[in-house]
Amino acid sequence: MQTVLSATSDGPLSANELSDICGTSLPTVYRRIEEMVACHLLAERNEIDANGNHYKTYEALLEQATVQLDDGEFVVDLDTVEREDAPDRFMRMWNNIREDES
Repeated sequence: MQTVLSATSDGPLSANELSDICGTSLPTVYRRIEEMVACHLLAERNEIDANGNHYKTYEALLEQATVQLDDGEFVVDLDTVEREDAPDRFMRMWNNIREDES
């Protein structure tokens, strides 16, 4: 997971690229990606290449992780960012227009 987060902190990467970077099989990378997307540590986006083929890219949402030892227990605090893709921006804009009309 650490290598995936580190690699995707520089910008979005595909699962194939992550598999190469991590030296891990594609099924293993997909399992890790699924876990990190579910925990809101990675953002998933749909991309279209020059040939019109669709594929997904992943980008880190984690900005900072803090671990503290407090009364014999570890306390973990994760700071993440929200990244909007074009459909998210459009929906936010559309919802703002509709609210202004009300």
